[in-house]
Amino acid sequence: MANLQQSMTKIRNLLNMTFFRVLLFLLLGIVMYFSMYSNVKPEKLDLGLFSVAEQTIRSPITIEDKASTERKKKEAENNVKDIYVVKKEIAQNRVDLVTSIFGSVSEVNEEVKEEMEEKEKEASESAQEGAEASEPSVPSPNEKLERVKEKLTEDVTREVSDGVFLALLKAKEGELSIAKDLTVTAINKIMNSEIPAEQVENAKKRVEEELRFTSLSSDLKQAAIELGRYAIYQNQFYDPVATEELRQQTVESVEPVKILQGQIIVEENQLISRDIYKQLELVGLLDSVNSIQPFIGLSMIIVIVLSALYYYFHELNVQSEVKQSYLLLFSLVFILSILLMKVISIFQEYDYSEIGYIFPAAMGAMLIKILIDEKLALYFTIIMAICGSIIFNDGITGTFQVTAGIYIICSGLAAILFLSKQNRRSKILQAGMFVSAVNIIVIFSLLFLRNGHYDTVEYGFYFVIALISGISSAVLTIGLLPYFEAGFGILSTMRLIELSNPNHPLLRKILTEAPGTYHHSVMVANLSESACEAIGANGLLARVGCYYHDIGKTKRPQFFIENQVNIENPHDRLPPQTSKNIIIAHAADGAEMLRKHKMPKEIVDIAEQHHGTTLLKYFYHKAKQNGLEVKEEDYRYPGPKAQSKESAVIGIADSVEAAVRSMSHPTTEQIEGLVRNIIADRLQDGQLNECDLTLKELETVSHSFCETLNGIFHSRIEYPEMTKQKVKQA
Repeated sequence: MANLQQSMTKIRNLLNMTFFRVLLFLLLGIVMYFSMYSNVKPEKLDLGLFSVAEQTIRSPITIEDKASTERKKKEAENNVKDIYVVKKEIAQNRVDLVTSIFGSVSEVNEEVKEEMEEKEKEASESAQEGAEASEPSVPSPNEKLERVKEKLTEDVTREVSDGVFLALLKAKEGELSIAKDLTVTAINKIMNSEIPAEQVENAKKRVEEELRFTSLSSDLKQAAIELGRYAIYQNQFYDPVATEELRQQTVESVEPVKILQGQIIVEENQLISRDIYKQLELVGLLDSVNSIQPFIGLSMIIVIVLSALYYYFHELNVQSEVKQSYLLLFSLVFILSILLMKVISIFQEYDYSEIGYIFPAAMGAMLIKILIDEKLALYFTIIMAICGSIIFNDGITGTFQVTAGIYIICSGLAAILFLSKQNRRSKILQAGMFVSAVNIIVIFSLLFLRNGHYDTVEYGFYFVIALISGISSAVLTIGLLPYFEAGFGILSTMRLIELSNPNHPLLRKILTEAPGTYHHSVMVANLSESACEAIGANGLLARVGCYYHDIGKTKRPQFFIENQVNIENPHDRLPPQTSKNIIIAHAADGAEMLRKHKMPKEIVDIAEQHHGTTLLKYFYHKAKQNGLEVKEEDYRYPGPKAQSKESAVIGIADSVEAAVRSMSHPTTEQIEGLVRNIIADRLQDGQLNECDLTLKELETVSHSFCETLNGIFHSRIEYPEMTKQKVKQA
């Protein structure tokens, strides 16, 4: 372990230089690239037109088959029938035309009748006057015919035969009216139906049938039939505009023909026809040997991921040494995880297509969460999901296995959430069980989303691999955690909790050899933990550091006042110089003992720094009173001064606890004044110059100390029994 830690320290020191940091990120990029290289490398297929496929070939991408889409659109356009519209006004126009013909005949008959009456009247008047009256002449049918034609247009007189007009002129007024009604009704009935150009003759026959069985006279019936046939006209016409609009809508509604990612293009032993050959060419499987686009895409993804990671560590607000430790630790966990992922993916080539679900996806997330922080663990999970969606792509080159990415994200998040407040090492296995449960739910939800049909054996297989994934994540985390903690000297939350166990050998040593110091350390721990949490520092580190900060007093416990029970103070018989050396030595002795027991550096620093370079005022003034020539520097602790917030707070708490314990029945005001005086003295003495505590945080620390101390030294009610006992003792 010592050699491992030394190696890690050397590497960490190299990472302080930008060149080696960039080199590390380059190494991460190379690992990512070659892990996913085979998953994006286009397949080299020996395919020829009309050859037989040696294997089932799937499309690596989703792409539109434009030729098939155009062909489909053309077919849809050709299938659109021409649109014809019926013009209703034509029926009314033809009815009006026939009505006008009948009306013209009636007008001529009426005119002739009026003329005859006029002539008869004139003849009657002439006869009364004695003149010889001639018989009035009746207009001949041809004359009437000419009159009718004058009232009608040339088109009508040309299309309708003279016989029709003569038959109408010969008919009586009542017969003519009946013929008109029958003819108009028949025409209106036929014209209100659709009559395309090719159906005009059939429509004429229908109107003829309508009029053939009427009660009209033979000549009048024939005239009505001829007028009916004449009136029947095409009323359905081709609409080019509407037809073109419909064709356009139909073409636009045609869905593009797409070759979907993972879609089978050609089955094994299937003949490669021209259509299949074109599809293979379209998805790039025929010229895949020279394609570099997948490699460019993979490189871009890696650059984006590593750039974000570099920025994260660049902006990480921790000490440089800690930052490099985190970076190296993250890199090792990442490389281990991605290599493990790649090894598992190899089994996909042996028809274990879903074996990727056995990958311990939560392992890396738990290690990063425990050893570094939650935020970086989330980022790690996202990176693993991206890599997993490529590596577990079922051997379909250039595709993404989205379900694998979802599975990894859910598994990692489950572990992080479970461990967010569960910091004991024993909880890792419970986290693994929780992850297994989440894995099972996620896998079954993905199976149900596919709407596939699986038998009991298949469901059992998925259940088992999900369970293995979660448990193996916990087991691997427990197994690897000590190596990372020892190799990097990382003081994780779980390590701190283990160090706080009272059964730890050093704590038992303090308890048995220096019980007063142990009690003092516990009191200081209570003060420090609350204060550190109030200012956002590591309260648990402060508590555990307090337990060990005075371990050096176990070398000479009787020389420290808290351990002097029913014994004489040995310092009364010693010169101030000797007493000073004994008291000051406990900080260095404690640090040495902690290093010997391979305690974390943070705990050692607290033991070494909690007194800083403060002055042993009691022995300094005692030496001066004895008339000795002394320098103030000789009576100060060797330091160093507090380098962290935790060390500074513990140093103040140590002085505060000792001072308050020496007071009898301290009041709230006395405690507050004492705390403020000690903090002011530390500030004035420059003991807080090398840590990043602000004045606002010191005010918060002061308030926290006062609250805790008031809770400890609150006033108690004296019960009657206690009073009686005091009286008896007196």
